[in-house]
Amino acid sequence: MTDDTSSHEPMSAETVYDGSIFTLVHEHWPNGEYDVVRHMGAAAVVPVTPDGDVLLVRQLRPAIRQELVEVPAGLLDAAGEDALECAARELFEETGYRHESMEFIGGIYTSAGYSDEYIHLFWARTFAEPEAMPEEGIQLVRKPFAQMVAAARAGRVRDAKTALALVLTARRLDTS
Repeated sequence: MTDDTSSHEPMSAETVYDGSIFTLVHEHWPNGEYDVVRHMGAAAVVPVTPDGDVLLVRQLRPAIRQELVEVPAGLLDAAGEDALECAARELFEETGYRHESMEFIGGIYTSAGYSDEYIHLFWARTFAEPEAMPEEGIQLVRKPFAQMVAAARAGRVRDAKTALALVLTARRLDTS
């Protein structure tokens, strides 16, 4: 089932905050007022090694005051960069690995109730060995792909983009 993609616009809108990653807009609609986060978007990638492991990253997420284990991901913040280029860049920066191939598997709005943030999801086959170290502040976590898919299906992966990307990749690879 697809969503209605017809254009809907507010009666008026006022920018409340304009930051480097997002803009906060106060919008007036016929049915009420809403604060909306306008986000630049992001890309994420499930990197699978030739021997069937998935490369994940552990990093501090200040908003939740915890470290999370996630797929490599990042903002579409380079001028003119498309989502696939972003996913490839983030894969290399966060893991030190490059991809042999990469394929789009879907995308998600992270919280459509208040934000237009959209994450493009990819999966990639990586080369066997890294070419660099992960960027500072990131710890590389290498796990069997099937084990992480099982964890996602069991609700043990707390990062939503990571859980969904693992399940979508498993479906694409027809593994579990």
